[in-house]
Amino acid sequence: MIGIFDSGVGGLSVFREIVRILPEEKYIYWSDNAHCPYGEKSRDYIIDRARAVTSFLIEQGADIIVVACNTATAAAINTLREEFSVPFIGMEPAVKPAAQATRSGVVGVLATAGTLKATKYIDTRAKWAHDVKIVEHIGQGFVELVEKGNTSGPEAESIVEKSVRPLVEAGADTIVLGCTHYPFLADTIRKVAGTPVTLVDPAPAVAKHLMEVMQENGLIRKDGFSMSLHSSGEPETLKNTYNNLI
Repeated sequence: MIGIFDSGVGGLSVFREIVRILPEEKYIYWSDNAHCPYGEKSRDYIIDRARAVTSFLIEQGADIIVVACNTATAAAINTLREEFSVPFIGMEPAVKPAAQATRSGVVGVLATAGTLKATKYIDTRAKWAHDVKIVEHIGQGFVELVEKGNTSGPEAESIVEKSVRPLVEAGADTIVLGCTHYPFLADTIRKVAGTPVTLVDPAPAVAKHLMEVMQENGLIRKDGFSMSLHSSGEPETLKNTYNNLI
């Protein structure tokens, strides 16, 4: 069984890519929406939540866990790997493919505050972005929009434009989606950009890596698809977002 968790529904954007290449596996998803968003919370708080969620997923039978949250990956995945015996797959900052894709030489990064200040992101940026200019912006209010299921229309466009416009004005033609909630706003991001932009979502690469690790560990079963949805708070957005994916 593949366990997946996020601060909310954002991790479903990763599940969407996983199930395309692993369609016959069993899944369990945890939305920690009672504690969402993670982006502004302390590292210790996020680690505590990640421990609790991981314990639940393992108790339910998870053999491998995808930390489908950039902020939780940055804050907690090393601790989880030290304290639990199952394999963990985390989110990778997609700076390298963005740096390779840009034509203008300017890459925008949309992420939470927690991700932008994390060592993992800073190290990745230093390694792969030395030939391009990186401009960063917190996706202020993005997570809240997605958690409300409000991903298009005037309100969403107004909120998204405030974070996307500075990137475009700085010359970015390629934008990294540094939070798993953000792909659900992709159409709105493209609309408010006002100019063609390439959006880089790390989820397909994460899905591929998960499959490789499962193959190495003999965890691919192909015994029929199932999904068990769980949330720490109100479940309706989780159910609705999931139903819109399938």
